[in-house]
Amino acid sequence: MITVSEKAKKRIHEIMKDSNYNENYFLRVGVESGGCSGLSYKLDFDNEAKAGDEIFIDNNVKVVTDKRSVLYLFGTQLDFSDGLNGKGFAFNNPNASRTCSCGESFSV
Repeated sequence: MITVSEKAKKRIHEIMKDSNYNENYFLRVGVESGGCSGLSYKLDFDNEAKAGDEIFIDNNVKVVTDKRSVLYLFGTQLDFSDGLNGKGFAFNNPNASRTCSCGESFSV
């Protein structure tokens, strides 16, 4: 399961409202090759689930990921920071053995 913090939920709903996305849209989370640690996170909004997608609903946010990515993301919490040290979404991933300093890539 992928969980969503309260701050992330608030920011996701703000983006969806500002972008005029209706209730058919959801957050697509994925993992792709790249980044300084080997794998990087990918976030996007989508309105079409694909065959084999895993669907999670947490904190009133629908999160969809492909089967390959769920192996890397299981147990991850999506958070959002708006502090002085950086602003944006952050992944608290218990599966990551190493992360880069920017927090956008990881390895297992």
